[in-house]
Amino acid sequence: MLIVCAACYVSAHATRANDQQVDARLGLTVIDLKAKTEYHLFNPTPRELMRELSTDRPDKTESPYTVDAGHFQIESDLASFSYDAFNGDPTDTTTESWSFANTNFKVGLLNNVDLQVVVSTFNHVRTEDRTFDIAEESSGFGDVVTRLKINLWGNDGGQTALALMPFVKFPTSQQDLGNDAVEGGLIVPLAIALPAEWQMGLMTQFDFNRDGSGSGYHTEFINTVTLSHDIVGDLAGYVEFFSAVSTEDESDWVGTVDLGLTYGLTADIQLDAGVNVGVTRAADDVNPFVGATWRF
Repeated sequence: MLIVCAACYVSAHATRANDQQVDARLGLTVIDLKAKTEYHLFNPTPRELMRELSTDRPDKTESPYTVDAGHFQIESDLASFSYDAFNGDPTDTTTESWSFANTNFKVGLLNNVDLQVVVSTFNHVRTEDRTFDIAEESSGFGDVVTRLKINLWGNDGGQTALALMPFVKFPTSQQDLGNDAVEGGLIVPLAIALPAEWQMGLMTQFDFNRDGSGSGYHTEFINTVTLSHDIVGDLAGYVEFFSAVSTEDESDWVGTVDLGLTYGLTADIQLDAGVNVGVTRAADDVNPFVGATWRF
């Protein structure tokens, strides 16, 4: 519920602030901002009215900003590795996983709405029980997730921005890489501009996931907070805390501390790299990754 209290506080000021402010980085006037509502998938936003590139990666906190109408954006994990040892099992078990080109394909439908299809292109998971010297490996395509991002305010200016992101996961995975269940939920991301050019992101997420037994569903609550700042030139960095709590019986709290860098090659291309470090037993121990974003 982290974001709920923050959103209630800022929402009373958001409408007036966004009406009065312009996006100084783009030089947009109030007239320009109102004109942007006329653009859609088949009538793309002109280049001079487009927002600065905003991504849902590399941190786990989603962005409330949408892709401009009629434009496309590809955000990809070029390579990601995770390692986890001993998740509470009585045996000495380790899990290593690799993923390549897991990608979020985005398209701007309206000025404040975009559609996303997240494709888990290739995954390889190896689990080893060192006590009994048994190893299992699985490789292949993963699940597909569709998401709709609806910006409620702050897309084109203002000190805050808020969005709603309903999503559905479809069981398309191969070789037991998923749980063969349709799942879904709602993501609520909030962005806040802080003094000294710091940026804060807050996110609350409600997941409805299949039980491990396959007999029903349970709710999972995810909350994140991230702080980011420019370092030098087009290089920026962030630090983040992630928390996931499940209502399923005998489930454990998952917590990670995440660090990363982003570098803007051009106005439409961004590179990133980072590492997520588990701070609870149920979390993966370490997860380094590199990725890229391209808008067109």
